[in-house]
Amino acid sequence: MHIRTSNRRKATKNGFSLNAKGGAIYHYTSTDDEIAEFRKLEMTEIAPEKIGAVESDLKPSITCSSSILVPRLNVPLAMVQITCACDIKPEPIRWLWKGWLARGKFHIFAGQAGTGKTTIAIAIGATISTGGYFPDGTQAPVGNVLIWSGEDSAKDTLVPKLIAAGANMTKVHFIGDVRHGDDLRSFDPATDIHAMMSAAAHIGDVSLLIVDPVVNAVAGDSHKNGEVRRALQPLVDFGERMDCAVLGISHFSKGTGGKEPMERVTGSLAFAALARVVLATAKINGSGNSKRIFCRAKSNIGIDSGGFEYDLNQKEIDGHKGVLASYSVWGQAVEGSARELLAECEPNSDGVESAGAEQFLREMLASGPKQQKEIESEGTGQGFSMATLRRTKKRLGIVSNKDGMKGVWFWSLPDGVTEDVHKDAEDAQQKAVNPFGKLSTFGMIASSIDS
Repeated sequence: MHIRTSNRRKATKNGFSLNAKGGAIYHYTSTDDEIAEFRKLEMTEIAPEKIGAVESDLKPSITCSSSILVPRLNVPLAMVQITCACDIKPEPIRWLWKGWLARGKFHIFAGQAGTGKTTIAIAIGATISTGGYFPDGTQAPVGNVLIWSGEDSAKDTLVPKLIAAGANMTKVHFIGDVRHGDDLRSFDPATDIHAMMSAAAHIGDVSLLIVDPVVNAVAGDSHKNGEVRRALQPLVDFGERMDCAVLGISHFSKGTGGKEPMERVTGSLAFAALARVVLATAKINGSGNSKRIFCRAKSNIGIDSGGFEYDLNQKEIDGHKGVLASYSVWGQAVEGSARELLAECEPNSDGVESAGAEQFLREMLASGPKQQKEIESEGTGQGFSMATLRRTKKRLGIVSNKDGMKGVWFWSLPDGVTEDVHKDAEDAQQKAVNPFGKLSTFGMIASSIDS
């Protein structure tokens, strides 16, 4: 018998020589004894078209019309699995928090320093642990929460925050070190993900994994796309196999204000690209203003705009004298893209544009409420950016109301501000704050520009 296959491995078994020659393996048998030995080998059927060439003097009992029997080698051939689209049954996204957190998906949560990202993540975990209510009023399904933190201590920071947030402490678990025999080492998702899956399966019903900061999962260069993707893949796999949402916390790079939020995430673009949903936070600037914005910066599986205002408070937790913890207080919903919402929180150095926008809004709303879309269209047509219009709206205290019948948003001036609108607008036009904090008149600025 003379069989030629595409294997290149050189091997011997039961006295049969499989020699690589020109990219093929040749197996020779000639006597009845050799054929008997051949039958003793573990066999597999291969269709004739999958064999490069067949020249055989095997007896008919060893061959068939549809396939050829050949010895099964110890090294399996690689097989690419291809599935026809008609064999795949569509299924809905399994949301933990509709539009914000999805089971089986990887999420990134980034923002400026000091915006309380960990506190917000803890609040979300606490809500899931109790089956509480999210800021939009939807109820969370009850589930277990895993936390892997590389920055904060569980004892003096994370557990107090969980207690302050009202978490069910029996449903929140911290990932610690890995014990291998007598050795104890830090958890590494690249090598320990299967052990973590086993531990998570033992806990059961794990709905959320918080990784803080997510860059700790990257052992290599966090600015290289390939290394980041390889490092994060175990976390992606964990979410898919355990059917839980994975929330990785990150930061915004310094000096990136005004850019697209996805581009502001520290490290490689792969962090935001690999995530199906990117969440972001920023602090609203202003003297004595502690409010912050929580919003969607990206979503491949739902709406990618809108958000909520929130604030951070601190209190001494019950039953633990002297132990203080911060907690979040949710505010009203806000409309707009992440770039627009975050821009409202950026320092405004253009006093001229701000004053012009103030005059525009006061005059626009002097006669009563106007549709938001109409105001935005008219304002951008006059050269004002959406971010400037929204910053000015907030500064003036302009009220947003939604028409329940039409589902349309309206803006209106707060009570008592409709009088002397034109006078106030004229005053606003005459003065603007320059970068040095002193008042300058529009005439002086215009003169300097003209010259």
